[in-house]
Amino acid sequence: MTYDLYPSRTGSRPFVTKRQDPVIHTENPYEQSSPLSKEQLESYEKNGFLLLDSFFSEDETRSMRNEIEEMRREYSVSDRKEVIRELGTDEVRSIFAPHELNRYFKDLADDQRLQDITQFLLGSDVYIHQSRINYKEGFTGKEFYWHSDFETWHVEDGMPRMRAVSVSVLLTDNHVYNGPVMMIPGSHMHFVSCVGETPENHYEKSLQKQELGVPDNDNLRWLADQGGISVPTGKAGSILLFECNTMHGSNSNITPYGRNNIFLVYNSVKNRLVEPFSGGKPRPEYIAARQGIPVGQ
Repeated sequence: MTYDLYPSRTGSRPFVTKRQDPVIHTENPYEQSSPLSKEQLESYEKNGFLLLDSFFSEDETRSMRNEIEEMRREYSVSDRKEVIRELGTDEVRSIFAPHELNRYFKDLADDQRLQDITQFLLGSDVYIHQSRINYKEGFTGKEFYWHSDFETWHVEDGMPRMRAVSVSVLLTDNHVYNGPVMMIPGSHMHFVSCVGETPENHYEKSLQKQELGVPDNDNLRWLADQGGISVPTGKAGSILLFECNTMHGSNSNITPYGRNNIFLVYNSVKNRLVEPFSGGKPRPEYIAARQGIPVGQ
C-alpha cells in the first residue's frame, strides 16, 4: 500500500501541512532548455499558475469553440454519464472526457506544444488524467467553490503525489466579471486537509456542486491573507497553466457574456493512480483515467 503523504477527510478538524513535492519536476529546470522562459518558470513556481496570452491562433480557437458548441448541441438531450448538468436544470454544466468522445479534442490533448510544456513541468512523459469542457453561460452559469484539485484526486482517485498540471484553454474572453477562475497565489505550497467522510459515489453530486473536499473558512482566509487573490483573465485562445494543488474557484456568471473553457489535466506517468486514499471505490475512467496511456500514443 502506498503511504499517504497528504491525509484528508480522515479527522474531525482541518489542518494545513507543507507541500512535500517539487513544483517543477525537471531536475535543475533553470539550467535546461525549456519551452517557457526563465521568468515564466519563476512565476509558475512561485504562484502555482501561469497565463500564456494568445497561445492558440484565432483560427484554432474558432475551431475549438465550434467543436464545443457542436458537442453541447449533440449531448443536450443525452443521458450519457459524461454529461453533467447544472443542479436542478437540464443545462449542460460540463462534458467529461471530450478527448475520448471527439477526435478534434484527442488531437488537442496530443498537441506537441502542450506536451513540451507539461513534460518539462512534470519531468517525465505525461498522460491525460482528466479532461472536461466547462460551460458557464451568461445569466445562468453557476459557481465552482474553492478547492484544490489534488485533494480530490488524491482522496477519491488515488493520485499519490503533487505531480500533475491543468491546462485551461480559454475559448471565450475571460473578463473579471463573467466568472473567471480565481487563484490564490502561493497556495500550492500548502495542503489543506478537509473534514467529512467521503460517501460512496460522491462524484454523482460533487460534479454539480462540491461540498466535501473544500477548505474550511479559517484556512482559506489564512491562504488568501498570505497570497491574496488573483484573477488571471485573457482573450480567447490564451491558456492558463495551474499546478494541481493551487487553491482556485469561480463565481457564478450573472453577466450576458458566457465563459467557456476546456480543461486538460496532464499527470506524470510516474504518478499513476493507486487505490483511492479514501478507501472507497475508484471513480469512473471518464473522470479519472487509470490506464495512464502517454499522450501521442
